[in-house]
Amino acid sequence: MSFTQICTPIFEQVIKDYHLIDDVDQDIHNPYERGTIEYDLYVKNWIDTVQWHLEDIIRDPQINPSDALALKRRIDKSNQDRTDLVERIDSYFLSMYGGVKVLPEATINTESPAWAIDRLSILALKIYHMREQVSRDDATEAHKSLCQQKLNVLLEQQKDLSLAIDQLLNDIAAGRKYMKVYKQMKMYNDPSTNPILYGKK
Repeated sequence: MSFTQICTPIFEQVIKDYHLIDDVDQDIHNPYERGTIEYDLYVKNWIDTVQWHLEDIIRDPQINPSDALALKRRIDKSNQDRTDLVERIDSYFLSMYGGVKVLPEATINTESPAWAIDRLSILALKIYHMREQVSRDDATEAHKSLCQQKLNVLLEQQKDLSLAIDQLLNDIAAGRKYMKVYKQMKMYNDPSTNPILYGKK
């Protein structure tokens, strides 16, 4: 079984589990054992799913400004949690492939495996919600037809991205590519680098 064949069903399970209640404040009930990659993949998509709905809520034109500010800060925190988890998933791959002998002609990839998996997680959400649009009883046929065209593209993109991720992991395992992970250095979250936070005049 390829790695994306593990990821995609977990992402789909998360989205289904979330929509049983469909509340951004609900508790997560991760069915996987803590410390496993499956556990981290479930948390990863849960963060993405909650944030997807927070992004919907904050775009309400009637939202109270103070509520919007609180949501913006919650989204910022969610983005940091997402980044931290991506880096943890990359650590899993670094550990898994740490003993691989890298070939002299090996090349580096444009992004790490976990950041590609991050895109696969978001794609699962796009597919779920585009399917919702295709099935809307209150939408016009023109709207549903357009959304079906978009859904077809998303499904093709999911297939292509899954193949690319699995090929990347196979190349890393064979030493044809190597991982080099750069930690995210978000300056605006750091009190020592954000001038507003450290009081620059």
